[in-house]
Amino acid sequence: MKKDFLDKQKKKLTAERSELIDSLVGRNDQFEKLGGATESGDDVDIASDTIDRTLLNSLGEADQFRLKMIDAALDRIVQGTYGICLQCGEPIAEARLEAIPYAPFCVACQAEYERNR
Repeated sequence: MKKDFLDKQKKKLTAERSELIDSLVGRNDQFEKLGGATESGDDVDIASDTIDRTLLNSLGEADQFRLKMIDAALDRIVQGTYGICLQCGEPIAEARLEAIPYAPFCVACQAEYERNR
């Protein structure tokens, strides 16, 4: 893979990583606000707070997973294996990496992974 493409992808991954970390920190602050609120409100307020906590938690888990995928992609850049499918060992199309810079699989292997999941 060309060095300029790798550099561009590394910058993209690093920027996305920073955004995710900022987002997770922001959600943590929201959790603290929700956790600090007394549950002396009516049933609707309590239910609303519960829904908010559940939503923030699920969003946080998705972002944490994406953060792990980004970190793994950055590791692959360092190791020199970025852009190689972890399943079949074939190159991942640059267009796919442009769209999903942390993609660990080529399109065919990703489809197979999703079918088996």
